[in-house]
Amino acid sequence: MQAFEKLLDERVKLVCLGYTANLDGASIPAGEVIEKAHLNGSLVLLDAAQTAPHRGIDVKALEVDFLALSGHKMLGPSGTGVLFGRYRLLEQLRPFMVGGGTVVSSTYDDCQFLPPPEKFEAGLHDYAGIIGLGAAVAYLEGIGFNAIEKQELLLNRFITDQIREIPRVRLIGPPDPEQRGGIISLYIDGIDPHRIALMLDQMADVMVRSGQHCVHSWFNARGLPGSLRASVYFYNTLEEAELFVRSLRKIEKVL
Repeated sequence: MQAFEKLLDERVKLVCLGYTANLDGASIPAGEVIEKAHLNGSLVLLDAAQTAPHRGIDVKALEVDFLALSGHKMLGPSGTGVLFGRYRLLEQLRPFMVGGGTVVSSTYDDCQFLPPPEKFEAGLHDYAGIIGLGAAVAYLEGIGFNAIEKQELLLNRFITDQIREIPRVRLIGPPDPEQRGGIISLYIDGIDPHRIALMLDQMADVMVRSGQHCVHSWFNARGLPGSLRASVYFYNTLEEAELFVRSLRKIEKVL
């Protein structure tokens, strides 16, 4: 937090940060970040794409200015998402895309925009996607985010404890599973992560992600080709976690 505070000065108008990292599942102390930024006179935009599917977010309690999330990461249709913004700030923003449904009236020289959110919703909406995302959110709320977090932690803790006993396996991120949500990101010394992912698929029908996960700079700075990222969610079981660990043991021995 001290390093963050040192970066704040009168030039910083907007602080834009990822709430939860897709690399290792670690989350920033959003409340503290927002408080420090506001004391500096800066607005805050949080990318909550990796957070919203896994925990409840109270934007009022956080006092965040803007928050964005992706629909497909929380069981909704692809191409959908949400942008939350404080109403007074949305009123001040000009839309980046204009067209039908965004204006009250226009002339050749000027136009009068509708109030938020209409002024940001030009053209035909993705009604099917919006309805699908609403159904996905209602489904997750029915399960309960406390239950989702509990199941993720159960699986993450089991996998973390087990892989620590596998030679050459290196865990990325905080060692405490509670700080990594549903993400287990790792690599095995000397083995291409893509090769491990392919073997897990062929041997046990276990699907994981492999590569540099859109954070190439992080891996390049450490001289790593990439990692293997296992993501667990409320629908995953302890039996599946055991299968993943058992298969990983076999692969490490074979290679």
